[in-house]
Amino acid sequence: MMSESVFPQLEALLPHVQKPIQYVGGELNSTVKAWDECDVRWALMYPDAYEVGLPNQGVMILYEVLNEREGVLAERTYSVWPDLEELMREHEVPQFTVDSHRPVGAFDVFGLSFSTELGYTNMLTALDLAGIPLEARNRTVDHPIVLAGGHAAFNPEPIAEFIDCAIIGDGEQAVLDMTEIIRTWKAEGRPGGREEVLLRLAKTGQVYVPGFYDVDYLPDGRIARVAPNRSGVPYRVSKHTVMDLDEWPYPKQPLVPLAETVHERMSVEIFRGCTRGCRFCQAGMITRPVRERSITGIGEMVEKGLKATGFEEVGLLSLSSADHTEIADIAKGLADRYSDDKVGLSLPSTRVDAFNVDLANELTRNGRRSGLTFAPEGGSERMRKVINKMVSEEDLIRTVATAYGNGWRQVKLYFMCGLPTETDEDVLQIGDMAVNVIAKGREVSGQNDIRCTVSIGGFVPKPHTPFQWAPQLSAEETDARLTKLRDKIRGDKKYGRSIGFRYHDGKPGIVEGLLSRGDRRIGDVIRAVYESGGRFDGWREHFSYDRWMQAAEKTLPAYGVDVAWYTTRERTYEEVLPWDHLDSGLDKDWLWEDWQDALDETEVDDCRWTPCFDCGVCPQMDTQIQIGPTGKKLLPLSVVK
Repeated sequence: MMSESVFPQLEALLPHVQKPIQYVGGELNSTVKAWDECDVRWALMYPDAYEVGLPNQGVMILYEVLNEREGVLAERTYSVWPDLEELMREHEVPQFTVDSHRPVGAFDVFGLSFSTELGYTNMLTALDLAGIPLEARNRTVDHPIVLAGGHAAFNPEPIAEFIDCAIIGDGEQAVLDMTEIIRTWKAEGRPGGREEVLLRLAKTGQVYVPGFYDVDYLPDGRIARVAPNRSGVPYRVSKHTVMDLDEWPYPKQPLVPLAETVHERMSVEIFRGCTRGCRFCQAGMITRPVRERSITGIGEMVEKGLKATGFEEVGLLSLSSADHTEIADIAKGLADRYSDDKVGLSLPSTRVDAFNVDLANELTRNGRRSGLTFAPEGGSERMRKVINKMVSEEDLIRTVATAYGNGWRQVKLYFMCGLPTETDEDVLQIGDMAVNVIAKGREVSGQNDIRCTVSIGGFVPKPHTPFQWAPQLSAEETDARLTKLRDKIRGDKKYGRSIGFRYHDGKPGIVEGLLSRGDRRIGDVIRAVYESGGRFDGWREHFSYDRWMQAAEKTLPAYGVDVAWYTTRERTYEEVLPWDHLDSGLDKDWLWEDWQDALDETEVDDCRWTPCFDCGVCPQMDTQIQIGPTGKKLLPLSVVK
């Protein structure tokens, strides 16, 4: 495929679409390298709209890591909205990168980062627009290698027929290793064609090539076995783990968007991994062990990032940022350093037991005081034991009392509905907790303008978690349970008006559940949804539950299974799960024991502070927990004269 820019053709279409600025490129800190001076070329995609995709840390980091390497080029592409898709098809404009508007089909690798499974139909749209055959088996040596990464890639089986390979785990070193294999193969004259380069990647044991594995099924629909069909290809593929985050201080030059995006801030990942052991949390399980960035490393990244971007807010990112061993010094040090510049600091939702008013005051010292978000997850004490969220209602009330007593007026509480063993009563206790929060807030503040927003998401069992065997609650049962809770909150004459109630109905969760624990047979469903117009399934206004169910009813009976078989069915220990041959480092027996502990309502401590619980990650991945304190302080910057 020709590699010339398609911008002349694209430019003529832009006056006819909404938000044309998202397609023009040229962002501050973007990189354009000479095509002919590079021998390995990557097109990186977050398969969603520009406003969601551009701030994505994963893509931004890999974009920079690859472009720093001599002879390697990386450009970005995002999903185009349906209005532009229609015009691109009409005028034969292919999927393009925003950096230099080159056709995606001209690159060596087309890498997609999936943080959610609901981006799969957007991948098919991009492949088709790029002129890349949807099925991997139909691609030639001249088509890009289609690579999946991100959290959803820990079970890539539903998209196995559409991708050439997948990388699970951290991508920084993995993409560089993959680049060198492709570079060598190209320098040798591409011997053996497409199959040879994929075989070289697969034999490393750290790149999964679905086409080199056969899946056999039992008469009842379960998997009998997954086995390699090429010699030298391993039975299990291992995840990648980057140790010593200070050696990977990316992004050094964060991208500054041209159009409004979902996060208008500069973000720094302060640590990776989590060992809190929340049983529902796939991100916490698959990113073990905990690896903290040092306080000085964080300070340097913030300093360089602010200079490079001009942002006025810094997000301190991780799965549980207040758990960083030096978070108090980090927050105070940054607030001191940037007090004159009025740079605000923000954390993602804060654990109830990690919150203190000193930390909160540092985070709001230079910025605005907005609401605080806490995530008890389970409405009852019993449910929090089931999910290993070791937070009592007394902890929560004490924490919100501190917040309300120190001037906050809004608290947001996040819960899940449909957790294993949950009953109506467990969910109705969410309403009781919200009432107690409002009552305590009014008491300590002496004010009646106290607000508490209850936000509820549907629980979806995920691979590589103790709940991977659990049945999912049906959409109808989820909706019925949430309706009872809504009626209870609205019926409270004294407190109901002070409690906001936001929830998603159960239908998107069923589709997500179908995709998250699906196997290769789900590929037919994804294709049927795409062909019937499915796009942007993560957006409420574009999502169609009926479209997904109709596609499933059309394709799955041929295999003797249905949507309920994948979602609301409980699995047994003996069952081969679609992702068992992908090694997250977690011992399957340990996960099963933790699932049994959940059913027994037994809590397990955080191994960061206690003896090892033998989850398997550290010995299996040759890693270890890396935490402080370093004993260093983040001193204010001094002017060098």
